Amino acid sequence: MIEFSHVSKVYGEVRALDDVSFTVEAGSVTGFLSPNGAGKSTALRVLLGLSRATSGSATVLGRPYAELDSPAYQVGTLLDAGAQHPGRTGREILTLGAMTLGLPKSRVDEVLDMVGLSAREGGRTVRGYSLGMRQRLGIGHALLGRPRALVLDEPANGLDPQGLHWMRGLLRGLAESGCAVLLSSHLLHEVERIADRIVMIGHGRVLVQGSVEELGRGRSLEETFLELTAGTGRHPA
Repeated sequence: MIEFSHVSKVYGEVRALDDVSFTVEAGSVTGFLSPNGAGKSTALRVLLGLSRATSGSATVLGRPYAELDSPAYQVGTLLDAGAQHPGRTGREILTLGAMTLGLPKSRVDEVLDMVGLSAREGGRTVRGYSLGMRQRLGIGHALLGRPRALVLDEPANGLDPQGLHWMRGLLRGLAESGCAVLLSSHLLHEVERIADRIVMIGHGRVLVQGSVEELGRGRSLEETFLELTAGTGRHPA
């Protein structure tokens, strides 16, 4: 389970997060939405120990990320699919990850197949990958250790319709196997199709949270989001 409990983060006079609380239960997908610059990325950084909360706590499986034993076995993360070394092949990147975790090379083949990258594609350098292929590789890297929780920032970027269909099936399957999935995306319609629950934040505060059905109430998720974020002068992210 992933839990934010009264998390605030202050930079000087800027309150990036203001008393943020929500949970992601095991066996579910939670969509995390905010306008650009409204706190979503800061929240993910706090969760993963890349930034320290000013107050409150963010935990994964009941503990701060930095205190987890072998965190890559517990939590799979994708924050920036473009951060992969362009001169290495997809297979090399996954192999290095597997070696770090003490996993057999056979796990690399399993993951390549899981994310839909062929042996030929796995043998290409990442500089020749499309954004969608980099997303698949990044998701694959997050899955190497068979984690119990996933934190994915904009994993749908660059995916074509076939790729989006694949991602929906993958994340739903992982959730059904007991994984807790926290998914951020600006593709509101896609989140609506994947997520069980939605958390929307603006100006660093939780605006609303609940199931997709509860938040929609006969309207699209986009209509609900735009109504809640009216006046921010920003677009969904």
